[in-house]
Amino acid sequence: MFDTLQDRLQATFRNLRGKGRLTDADIDATAREIRLALLEADVNLGVVKEFVGAIKERAKAEELSQALNPTQQIIKIVNEELVEILGGQARPLRFAKNPPTVIMLAGLQGSGKTTLAGKLGLWLREQGHTPMLVAADLQRPNAVNQLQVVGGRAGVPVFAPEPGNGVGNPVEVARASIEEAKRKYYDTVIVDTAGRLGVDAELMQQAADIRDAVNPDEVLFVVDAMIGQDAVNTANAFADGVGFDGVVLSKLDGDARGGAALSIAKVTGKPIMFASNGEALKDFDLFHPDRMASRILDMGDLLTLIEQAEKTFDAEQSRKAAEKIMGSGDFGLDDFLQQMQAVRKMGPMSKILGMMPGMGQYKDAIGGIDEREIDRIEAIIYSMTPAERAKPEVLNGSRRARIAAGSGTTVQDVNGLVNRFMETRKLMRQMGKGGMPGMPGLGGPGMPGLPGRPPKQQAKKASKGKKGVSGNPAKRSGNPAAAAASATPAMPQTEAEMQAAMADFQLPPELQKMFNQQNKGPQG
Repeated sequence: MFDTLQDRLQATFRNLRGKGRLTDADIDATAREIRLALLEADVNLGVVKEFVGAIKERAKAEELSQALNPTQQIIKIVNEELVEILGGQARPLRFAKNPPTVIMLAGLQGSGKTTLAGKLGLWLREQGHTPMLVAADLQRPNAVNQLQVVGGRAGVPVFAPEPGNGVGNPVEVARASIEEAKRKYYDTVIVDTAGRLGVDAELMQQAADIRDAVNPDEVLFVVDAMIGQDAVNTANAFADGVGFDGVVLSKLDGDARGGAALSIAKVTGKPIMFASNGEALKDFDLFHPDRMASRILDMGDLLTLIEQAEKTFDAEQSRKAAEKIMGSGDFGLDDFLQQMQAVRKMGPMSKILGMMPGMGQYKDAIGGIDEREIDRIEAIIYSMTPAERAKPEVLNGSRRARIAAGSGTTVQDVNGLVNRFMETRKLMRQMGKGGMPGMPGLGGPGMPGLPGRPPKQQAKKASKGKKGVSGNPAKRSGNPAAAAASATPAMPQTEAEMQAAMADFQLPPELQKMFNQQNKGPQG
């Protein structure tokens, strides 16, 4: 959604690279580019003026760290101001002291309230709550049936005493749902109300009547993130007609410019509490302003990535796989497939890579990732026998041809997978043993260690028929104690010992002469 804004901001920051300091002209030019970027993203004009004014004021007030270069200074200020207009910090749900907690959803028709009700129900169920969905949208055709389908997919019960399609009283349904929740011990009630086609006085009054009937702990305004500045006008109308406590952004994965997300919290003064960024029921979570600002500035969202990994990966399986890949066991293709499937559960590969810092410049390549490649890898591995998966080294030409035929791929595909797997496993085991190949001083097999000799000298020392003569006089004299003392001089332990050691230390004559010339003072 924020691709256009991200590109414009990155281009603006690139113009500052190489500058030793920021002049007023640099700050004004940068502020102008940021203003244009925000206006192109369909951000509310008042928000843009306030945002750019704050950036200019902070930059010219020299409220900057002198250790940062100009690009880092501006990015730091822009990041902090973005977090501010997005709401400052995440605001969790308020739960009632005496259950059930009542959450009412309101918004325009087509904003995604019904699907979002299922997402919120699933999210609450995963948090350990027992939610119930309420079908109080009795006007839109098949709205009740849609909520029942979504609730079934989420594993959340649905209270739907009326068939809908214009039949039934939504206020009475909402009121009856509270008694139903108390009777069946549900601790959270999510009321799905009818959407509005703009500012409809009759439907707005109906929403206000539902609010009065159930006395909700939270009224959430669901807004389509793709509608731009008009989201602000709609939010203000709902704030006046019904009132709401927080905002839920839906369709954040769309290709619109994201102006609603950057405007609505600042204009309405209500926090963005949740964000929905996909069609799957699990594509829903708390909205973190700092993480969203980080994504917009192409600094990634590693915290969200880690949280998703913790939910997806089995800790015990991951530990065993790590032990195997680091060399204490046999890491086979079965283990690789298990880890790959766990990664896939986190979402599309393009979405996962998009959370990595600096990936904005590769978004075209990331967007072109073929998710079917993972299906082909699974087919190849499943076409192997258990012994072949455990020991890919046994795969000869005839076995690879059989696997290719069984998986509907080519021998080249099988060769590519096996070769990449073998190389990756070899690299990871070398890292597990303390170093990387070809990097001196980091240990590892076949590599010089920090205190040792280069490999050629080690080979020379081990050569047959050549007995070296020690350069240590104490060793030649056969005095082991003196040899040890001479070979490993004791490190100074006190300040006096350090000064004595420095006094005895002499530079070579040429270096001493250069040092004296460099440090010669005006008095000679």
